[in-house]
Amino acid sequence: MIFIQKWWNSVFVKFSMAFLLVGLLPLIALSIFSLQAFTGHVQQYTVNNLKQMSIYMSYNINNVFSDFDEITRLMYTGRYEGYSHSISTNQTENVNQYEQINDLPIDAFLKTVLYSDKYIRSAYFVRSLDNKVYYQTRQSKPLQVEKLPLEVWSEPLVDRPNQLSIYPAHSEGYYGSPNQKVITFGRNLIDINGILAKEHKVVGSLFIDVDASVLDVFIQELNLSKDDELYVIDANQKIYYSNKEDMLEADTGNLYTHVNDDSYLIFSGEVPNLSGQVVMRVSSQNLFNQLKNIQSTIYVAIIICSIVLLAMGTLFSRRLSSPILNILKHMNKVEMGNLNIQIPKYSKDEIGRLAFGFNKMVERLKLFINDAYIAEIKQKQAELNALKSQIRPHYLYNTLEVIRMNAVYKDDDEVADMILALSNQLKYVIDYGEDWVSIQEELDHLNDYFHIIRVRYENRIELRLNVAEEMRLDWQMLKLSLQPIVENAIQHGILYKGGKGTVLVTLEVVEDRLSVTVYDDGAGISEVRLHELRQRLAEPKTPSKNVGMKNVHDRIKSVCGDQYGLSISSVEHIGTSVCLLLPITESGRK
Repeated sequence: MIFIQKWWNSVFVKFSMAFLLVGLLPLIALSIFSLQAFTGHVQQYTVNNLKQMSIYMSYNINNVFSDFDEITRLMYTGRYEGYSHSISTNQTENVNQYEQINDLPIDAFLKTVLYSDKYIRSAYFVRSLDNKVYYQTRQSKPLQVEKLPLEVWSEPLVDRPNQLSIYPAHSEGYYGSPNQKVITFGRNLIDINGILAKEHKVVGSLFIDVDASVLDVFIQELNLSKDDELYVIDANQKIYYSNKEDMLEADTGNLYTHVNDDSYLIFSGEVPNLSGQVVMRVSSQNLFNQLKNIQSTIYVAIIICSIVLLAMGTLFSRRLSSPILNILKHMNKVEMGNLNIQIPKYSKDEIGRLAFGFNKMVERLKLFINDAYIAEIKQKQAELNALKSQIRPHYLYNTLEVIRMNAVYKDDDEVADMILALSNQLKYVIDYGEDWVSIQEELDHLNDYFHIIRVRYENRIELRLNVAEEMRLDWQMLKLSLQPIVENAIQHGILYKGGKGTVLVTLEVVEDRLSVTVYDDGAGISEVRLHELRQRLAEPKTPSKNVGMKNVHDRIKSVCGDQYGLSISSVEHIGTSVCLLLPITESGRK
């Protein structure tokens, strides 16, 4: 009982249990819910897609029948059933005496019909006068006229003489091709010359055999499985075409016996030209079989993942608690005053870093105690070093003053002025202890630097200062923040371009901040190079080039804050501008 209580009070056990209960259970519930929702969505989408495909299929088949209906109407040259022609011809006389249709020999007319569509395999015309058969075919085999089922083809034309008849898919046995399936379209040629009577005067009948593969293209687009069925039927449930050849002569009554059967899904679409419809019977087992397999696989994966997470949660708790308990044990010893203790073994993970930090803490604690005894000695040593650093600059200043007086004595005022400017610069740079100086002091240092630049480059480089009226020259700015930027403008801008140049320094107040901008009309910087410079300014490490600008930028951000610093803008072959943003600081800042 005590062990269980101790085990339950462990923070690692609570953490593991919370992870499993709060994390694992909602994850499992969400996974199952998402899987069910996804499965239902996919099933509904699939069913809707099949509905649309059946409508699309029926529309395309109806268009095919319409196309061949239009081909059979080529026989008419007068006004009939809404069709008209400018020439009125006595079709009875034309066909019986002259063996012509539309002023063309019947054979020529049949050839025109034959090649009006690539799926038409044969065209026949049966004259009513003597039942003479005219035909044109693409077959290489001869026609066996006696095997033509003309009586069967003509039955619908007797009942509906002015309508298109369609005979279901059948084999071309009359050409000796039992495996070739064709659909036969028929239409009567009615003599419409003169007054139309109740009894239609049929001159002859046109029949065309159309390759049944004309419908295979649309069936292939459906990508049906071997168990799926597709039928094209008329109003009397007669099958005109099917992807199951053995069903062409079957009764279609069984198509609707499985409407309530979950093993099949039935879809249909109307075919007006046939007064029928397209019926698809799709096996739901094949349709959703892969989806069910995926669903089962995911359930198994969820169970396996749950078991693995439980095992890893237990293992994780034990592996996490053991090294931390070891650290707590050593901390108790340090708390009792034993500073000569170290954790000998630790891993390289976060807990190992904690142990490493503990060892470092103990070592630094001992060093801190030792440093307390020698702190006074180090302070005196620092004072001595500072005194030495003050002596060396005075020696350098005195030496430069002797050289300058010697130049004045010899009337070489230019050299004397250069030495004075250099001396002022050295005094300004070497003077320790001041990070902030007045704007006037920084500008004086810049003028001393530019005095030497003018002499060196024979007045080809000019310095211009533009100080806004609201500026006060006793305001403070970081020491030596301006001269490195001006030096960069000269070295990498004006001198790189060649010829004369100007450096313009403007000081103004922008949004309660001190803005110092250095312009030059030098060579400018390309877009690629400018992007690299900006990246180097943003990087924390010190670059190998452009150290001056990087140092100024880092000093401003370190002393003044991240909202201040240095920014660069440039246009190649035009010039460059560098803007320094500083806080407005009154005199007296340390």
